[in-house]
Amino acid sequence: MFDEKAYEKFKEQILRDGPRLGPTDRFRFQCHSGLECFNHCCHDVNIFLTPYDVIRIKSRLRISSEDFLDRYCVIPFSKAMKYPIIMLKMKDDEELSCPFLDAPKGCSIYEDRPWSCRMYPLGRAAPPESERDEPFHFLLREDFCEGHQQAAEWTVSQWLDDQCVGEYDAAGKGFQQIVQDKRLTEDSDFSPAQMDMIFMVFYDIDRFRRFVFDTKFLNMFQICQEAMDSIRESDTALMRFGFDWLRFALWKDPTLTIREEIVRARLAHTGIKR
Repeated sequence: MFDEKAYEKFKEQILRDGPRLGPTDRFRFQCHSGLECFNHCCHDVNIFLTPYDVIRIKSRLRISSEDFLDRYCVIPFSKAMKYPIIMLKMKDDEELSCPFLDAPKGCSIYEDRPWSCRMYPLGRAAPPESERDEPFHFLLREDFCEGHQQAAEWTVSQWLDDQCVGEYDAAGKGFQQIVQDKRLTEDSDFSPAQMDMIFMVFYDIDRFRRFVFDTKFLNMFQICQEAMDSIRESDTALMRFGFDWLRFALWKDPTLTIREEIVRARLAHTGIKR
């Protein structure tokens, strides 16, 4: 079960005391099936999912985002949460194993595994926007893990490249901009409807696609044909468009442009002259 207080305490400890690793700092680690601890880290663990994680995994499984969320995710909730988060739901077995663990082989979706699984044994911390510190990496060490005793040595940059983290970071840039924005973390008190809107864009990409293309939504905005084709064909492009729309809808950021005729109609309705 997710312990929000323990998680927040862990984040505070890392930001305050955690050894900070730069791109060229080195560490030793290797995971393989010959280790006695192999697959141990895939049990009873909180694996938070990013929007791009959902797209990759649900596409791998060839199911809709709705089905994926229903079958494989839990949605922690508390009044203190500023935005929705989701986690992988562990199997209801004695060991609380990851639903994608194919023991003894390992991860059955390895090529599309979540961001946090790719990062391990590295973590990444982002200081609050009010601080001048840049995001940094740190090393996670569980007592059971034998990977740290292996001979393979990496720099932080080499590990991130080897695990293809850059693709995930690029896809999730808009997501990070939103969740790290001080307007979200400090000032906002969203309504249930707004929280559902955020949840839809973040995690339920197929519902968002219906919202965009099966309503009059697109009549509101100036979108070129190339961009229209892109968001129609690509979940990732649609996700990025959704991030822009959220910033526009929540904070009036100039990430989208309303069609001129819509602007004129609204001004006429209010009696305001340009």
